[in-house]
Amino acid sequence: MESKLEEMAEISTGNPVGDKGAFVRDMFATIAPRYDRANRVLTGGLDEIWRRRAIALLAPAKGARLLDLCCGTGDLSFHLLRHDGAARVTGIDFCEPMLAQARERARRAGIEGAEFLEGDVTALPFPDESFDGAIMGFSSRNIVDLDRSLQEIRRVLRPGARFVNLDVSKAPNRLWKRAFDFYFYGVVPTLGGWIGGSKSAYSYLPQSLVNHPNAPALRDRFTEAGFRDAGYLALMGGSIAVHYGTR
Repeated sequence: MESKLEEMAEISTGNPVGDKGAFVRDMFATIAPRYDRANRVLTGGLDEIWRRRAIALLAPAKGARLLDLCCGTGDLSFHLLRHDGAARVTGIDFCEPMLAQARERARRAGIEGAEFLEGDVTALPFPDESFDGAIMGFSSRNIVDLDRSLQEIRRVLRPGARFVNLDVSKAPNRLWKRAFDFYFYGVVPTLGGWIGGSKSAYSYLPQSLVNHPNAPALRDRFTEAGFRDAGYLALMGGSIAVHYGTR
């Protein structure tokens, strides 16, 4: 019989043993209350710096209408509003408990420039050319159909608008990758399980990278989806990558 970890690794492939969407939704619902705290501890606060780098690459115009895809608890949405208080931000996610956390954070902070909607990134509920920019953080490797989501993102962007994707990646340097893998696959499940409240969830999250495209291959997927000038910025020795492309 397969171990739970082997099953989760298969769920992260294109041939899932179960409904990957439902699995991921339920997993994030479980860890939603402690998700932000776990992120800060597991990255030593560096995730906030990486988000700022992603927004710098997005370079939104003043007062732009922006889309935060797979927004979770709203970290990137709130960063976008700190960058430009006049921005209009729509966050979308298919996990309602994560959205509830985002709405509560906005309520406590008195933020009115963001709305958080339930929806699927592979079938976005918006008309063509609705947004001046789109961003996604630490979610692309969990998407059931990555190519379809890229096509949908491009569809809802206005001509000249940019999409930026921030996520974990596969470091090209063997020694750096070995050190990162020791932490990501060895330490994160235990530490994340303790802080986040679900060891199985924080075992799945590293495994979701196994079959995800490396940085050059993901850049090519951007191009195949129709994005112009696709590229990426490698951070942390390439273990974090910020991809971008223009509609």
